[in-house]
Amino acid sequence: MLHKQLLNLLVILFTTTCFSQNLIEVNIDTHKKYQTIEGWGSSLCWWASEVGDWEEQKVDSIVKIITSPEMLNMNIFRFNIGGGDDPAHAGGHMAKGKGTRAEMEGYKDGPNQDYNWKADAGQRKILLKIKESRPDVVFEAFSNSAPYWMTKSKCSAGFFEAHKDNLDPSQYDAFTDYLLDVVLHYKDKYDVDFKTLEPFNESTSSYWYYKGSQEGCHFDAESQIEVLKILYPKLQETGLSTIIAAPDETNLAATLKVLDTYKAHGEVFDWVGQINTHTYSGNNKERLAVKKWIDTLQKPFWQSETGPSGGRYKSALENNLNLVQKMFNDLKIMKPDAWLDWQLMEEKNATWCQMKANFDTEEFEIVKNLYVRMQVTRFIKQGYQIIDTDTENVLTAISPNGEEIVSILLNKETNETKNFKLKFDKMNQYSLAEVFRTSKTEDCKALEVTNFSAAAITAPSLSLTTLVYRK
Repeated sequence: MLHKQLLNLLVILFTTTCFSQNLIEVNIDTHKKYQTIEGWGSSLCWWASEVGDWEEQKVDSIVKIITSPEMLNMNIFRFNIGGGDDPAHAGGHMAKGKGTRAEMEGYKDGPNQDYNWKADAGQRKILLKIKESRPDVVFEAFSNSAPYWMTKSKCSAGFFEAHKDNLDPSQYDAFTDYLLDVVLHYKDKYDVDFKTLEPFNESTSSYWYYKGSQEGCHFDAESQIEVLKILYPKLQETGLSTIIAAPDETNLAATLKVLDTYKAHGEVFDWVGQINTHTYSGNNKERLAVKKWIDTLQKPFWQSETGPSGGRYKSALENNLNLVQKMFNDLKIMKPDAWLDWQLMEEKNATWCQMKANFDTEEFEIVKNLYVRMQVTRFIKQGYQIIDTDTENVLTAISPNGEEIVSILLNKETNETKNFKLKFDKMNQYSLAEVFRTSKTEDCKALEVTNFSAAAITAPSLSLTTLVYRK
């Protein structure tokens, strides 16, 4: 019996020693509160234009998954004002590139044509379903390209030379009228208040070329300023509460460059009401530089679009947990008010989406990344504030009344368990109420609270663990 007791004691000592050797101490300061989360969300293009035409019951179930506080808890959605390509290109370059889903319908087929307000019925249906399901919904209207007939190439995928502007300057007035006419129509017809209007998308990049794979339009920073100069007074005259968001560049380096150009034309920041950026790439030095801009401008700020990295990861889970690290870096360093995904539904992969779909057969399935995203968006609710946490792979937030603290632990290592010790002021005032985990074998699974303590939290490899403390 004595021999057995000694053996058990040795096992406990060995386990404790191993745990302490690999221990990550996490210091959380509830007094240092940062941005208030406006919400989480996604673009509606291209998936909504496809899914909106599905059977009603399936549409309702998808919207519920996205907006329900018990699921993805998303309340911010970017509605794409399609330009519409030359009808002669239908089934051609976009369909062969990103699929027919990328062939967004425009609302006007030519300069002398009437508006076709029946266009893009699928995306509109999803928009209105979301509006009905989330009273706190926030909508942005954004453009990837002007209608093809306004462009130099007569193609809404871009110019013959991808690094050059495609919108004919003589069409700047027509383009801004087009955007505002759509926004006004949705307000008048459906009582949709777009918080923001974004006239550009990744515009200084060289992705957009004639007969390319999707709508896109290059605008040099100077050209953006000329468009904004025309758009702003027209928007003011509408009486709408909508503000302009810009520049919505593809990465932080491009955003910083465009903001510098805007600065040289100081009045631009009187026209732009919200700063948007994508974070497909960017480092922490650039995040700090963007944060400095936001501190100076004192404007609302969104990370309005991003997605997982390329194919260097062995699994979708590994890829998306690395995307979570980007999310944490964005939220902790740049401090945006909102953080948005690009796509919620994809057809041919389970990496760039939360639900994998077959748009032809109207079938879909939830994939692992939905649970990965839920680990954050379900628990850090709208109105919560991000608070100071000194470890890059831990994100923490506090509720408006201070009654709840949510701490999320990321382990993106493929073969290494991580051990965490959480330390925060007033810890004795809070009790661990709930624990949820997503891992290789768990899908936002509720775990036994009694198996955890702030001094000893084990996170298995490739996992995301959410701890909810309450007073």
